[in-house]
Amino acid sequence: MYPSLDGQHVFITGGGSGIGASIVEAFAIAGSLVTFIDIDINASKALANQFVNVTFEYCDIRNIETLQSVIERSIETNGPIAVLVNNAASDDRHAIESVTQEYWDNCQNINLRPHFFSAQAVLEGMKKLDGGSIINLSSNSFMLKVGGMPGYLASKAAIVGLTNALARDLGPHKIRVNAVLPGWIMTEKQRTLWMTPEDEKELLATQCLKELIYPEEIAKLVLFLASDQSRMITAQSLVIDAGRA
Repeated sequence: MYPSLDGQHVFITGGGSGIGASIVEAFAIAGSLVTFIDIDINASKALANQFVNVTFEYCDIRNIETLQSVIERSIETNGPIAVLVNNAASDDRHAIESVTQEYWDNCQNINLRPHFFSAQAVLEGMKKLDGGSIINLSSNSFMLKVGGMPGYLASKAAIVGLTNALARDLGPHKIRVNAVLPGWIMTEKQRTLWMTPEDEKELLATQCLKELIYPEEIAKLVLFLASDQSRMITAQSLVIDAGRA
């Protein structure tokens, strides 16, 4: 538990399922006032209804005007945002030959562009609070040179660069900006669409720690980075992949 998170307004993108849902739950249990957005209405409403301190808003993050409007409304309701978690992403597989300009732009518009504009939208409120924490979800996939999704890897690598740039510019305002780089996390989507018994065996062979990683482990790291316990940590990229090589 992190006492500094109690009562703090936390805004999370892509909180309806997977890693995002675990992050929502963790902040809710910590006593934060949580606002999260997603496009999966049914799953998101079911999650929000479990907690009295959680609010769900439908939002397609590709529409920046709508995204920033939702953030502004949440600030009017719950006060300035102390913690922003940029989690929403799409990791659809795609071959180089099949990628069109439209597909590429859509990939970046989901995986990269909202990270900047959501940070822009919370900036003034964090200044009023005399500090805040922005946590950007990236991935270790670009470090491992994973194939079959170049647009996704490009966006996740760019998030690290964006994190460093924001950390430098926002540091004077006591706003910390860090990136979390998960490995292959066993969400329901990954287990259903991608993970095979052969993949699992190969994955564990590459990890120092021979256990599968579940979304709750990512949420634990995010809470630490949001709390005062990490008050002097910024411009860092923290990999959580059980020592995969």
